Amino acid sequence: MAVRIAIDCMGGDQGLAVTVPAALQCAAEDQDCVLLLVGRSKEIESEIESAMRRSTLRGVAAERLHVVHAEQVVEMGDPPAVALRAKRDSSMRIALQLVKNGQADACVSAGNTGALMAIARFVLKTLDGIDRPAIAQLLPNQKAGFTTMLDLGANVDCSAEQLLQFAILGCALVSALQGNQRPTVGLLNVGEEVIKGNEVVKQAGDLLRASGLNFYGNVEGDDIYRGTTDVVVCDGFVGNVALKASEGLAQMLAGFVREEFTRNLLARLVALIALPVLGRFRRRVDHRQHNGACLLGLRGIVIKSHGSADVYAFGFAIRRAVEAARHELMQRTQKAVAPLVANRPARSAEASAGAL
Repeated sequence: MAVRIAIDCMGGDQGLAVTVPAALQCAAEDQDCVLLLVGRSKEIESEIESAMRRSTLRGVAAERLHVVHAEQVVEMGDPPAVALRAKRDSSMRIALQLVKNGQADACVSAGNTGALMAIARFVLKTLDGIDRPAIAQLLPNQKAGFTTMLDLGANVDCSAEQLLQFAILGCALVSALQGNQRPTVGLLNVGEEVIKGNEVVKQAGDLLRASGLNFYGNVEGDDIYRGTTDVVVCDGFVGNVALKASEGLAQMLAGFVREEFTRNLLARLVALIALPVLGRFRRRVDHRQHNGACLLGLRGIVIKSHGSADVYAFGFAIRRAVEAARHELMQRTQKAVAPLVANRPARSAEASAGAL
């Protein structure tokens, strides 16, 4: 059965110039993928024609591209309240509404993160027992696998209870997509010792130890890429800073390597010999290949792309949405979360009684 993906074509720093070519490429590569392109229809159709003329994919995927008109655009600088209340005909909102109505299996947007979170919460609602959605992303690690990290920017201030909820959601994601039924969970902190961290992190550690999850304990920043745990939990402020710092470091290292291999004629000759190795290195550290974070905790699949994504990166976000829909992420997450959420009140009550 075909997977239907709604794309907010107007979102992101470059909008149609990125979203439409990426959609065409993905539709050409995946014959069972139907893309609903949401935005100003005349502009989208014009971009499709232009992209078709430039591409070798002329006519290949046109029958599986459907344009859905939306007059308004959520700008990158729009406050969430404005996007939610004043732009009810925005491409972002209509794309999410298609998921709500069952016309699409997932939504992809590179738009304003705060607005996307606010509108998604309003349109799709959160799962029972989940206070706030969280942004989760799979990051490559040294074990040739992935570390799922959340939250990466949706919630800059979190309670200990919400950090526990993020851990539950992260475990559900890993279980659904990777088949790991008992993923390990690490709580990001300034040290491994239980006594370290602020009060919220200490309380979250207590909740995680009593939760029944496979809690490893506190982890530090370098554990993310070591693959010490399958899931790393933190608030959105810390998570977003860690993610952006990692991406910046990867770009800097790649730049340093490029500079050194172009420094003089001998270095250029060595670079020619090392070209296959350099190519593999560049691909391994290219953060664009990991574009597409999941907004977990909603009653629908929503994938958030980087606002600055190019065509190559946005294509990965679309593929992430297709993969999530095909693996029935929504249904599996609901099933995985339900018993954990149902058991939490009893565990919390016991923990409270023990504290007294």
